[in-house]
Amino acid sequence: MPAPQHFTPREMIEKLVSYDTTSHLSNLELIAFVETYLGSHGIASRRVMNEEGTKANLFATLGDETQAGGIVLSGHTDVVPVEGQDWSSDPFSIVEKNGRLFGRGTSDMKSFIAIALAFVPEFLKGGPKIPVHFALSYDEEVGCLGVRPMIENIIRDLPKPQVVIVGEPSSMKDVNAHKGIQSYQTTVTGLEFHSSQTHLGVSAIQHAAELISFLMKLAEEMRERGDSSSRFSPPYTTINVGTIKGGTALNIIPKTCSFLWEYRSLPDADPAEIITRFNKHAEETVLPRMQAVFPGAKIETVTRAQSPGLAALDGDPGETLVMKLAQCNSAEAVSYNTEAGLFQLADIPTVVCGPGDIAQAHKPDEFVELSQIRECETFMRRLADYVSGRSI
Repeated sequence: MPAPQHFTPREMIEKLVSYDTTSHLSNLELIAFVETYLGSHGIASRRVMNEEGTKANLFATLGDETQAGGIVLSGHTDVVPVEGQDWSSDPFSIVEKNGRLFGRGTSDMKSFIAIALAFVPEFLKGGPKIPVHFALSYDEEVGCLGVRPMIENIIRDLPKPQVVIVGEPSSMKDVNAHKGIQSYQTTVTGLEFHSSQTHLGVSAIQHAAELISFLMKLAEEMRERGDSSSRFSPPYTTINVGTIKGGTALNIIPKTCSFLWEYRSLPDADPAEIITRFNKHAEETVLPRMQAVFPGAKIETVTRAQSPGLAALDGDPGETLVMKLAQCNSAEAVSYNTEAGLFQLADIPTVVCGPGDIAQAHKPDEFVELSQIRECETFMRRLADYVSGRSI
């Protein structure tokens, strides 16, 4: 067996950030590095590959994986693109400045993974009495896609964990609730004609605009309903139309128009309500008027991504542990979405707690404060004490 590898948290962050794991690329180099690192400590890893064999989840256990009540440290290895962003330095090389580490993924969310990995020797000291599981996923940034088969494996192969800690940037605060997300692409197909003959053509853009207007009315309705828990910001389900594309020229009635849209629903809301009402309006109100002129007109909506919200489970022992580790007196709710909702959907207690601020995620010159790194190190040190049977 090779000599055990040791990295400081800072060194491990530098290593993980150096791998360009943008979602449209492979993450296998990073996964291979983690496998080798864990293997040097006698820890076996299991890959869960995608169908193409280009990406992998990684699952590994420190301690007895047949023991119930383990702690799962979960994080996604993919990052969002840097193309078109004005970075002051190489996004995939760490730069320290003014008490911050700059680099893609420093906040979202390689720092959490790196610090957890750097603490492997601490977790192993004396043999952990409570197992620690690493669950590293791919394709979180494009719809929480990769983690799903890994969760299925956890449910099938392992006793129920005590808690899953998803290390998304939460400023090291305990987050026990977040919104769900549903995203769609709607394509409207009309009939091209000369723009002087509007009565003979069917404008895809015009009818797409009607559909978008309907979404905005729904958005206002959601705003008026509000959030009964008063925990979220903004305190209501939101709807956003992100892109729109259509038409050929000014003097041609447009044949096609497509738009991407999403809604982020409160965790206690019916996740199907908005898409159901949208489809009903499209099929019963807009489409008949289109087909009265051109029977071949169509409105097609396809799902791009769906990920459930995270609902608060007040008093859950797993959350109580995380609050103790993070030295938090209360839990928070956030409006961004994570893989936590999928773990909870599988009946595994889950919370979000990790270093960094979500406000820095996806931006050029993404950074994490060094103070957040230190807080996460303290969190992991307390966790090492806990799984070893020492008081925290």
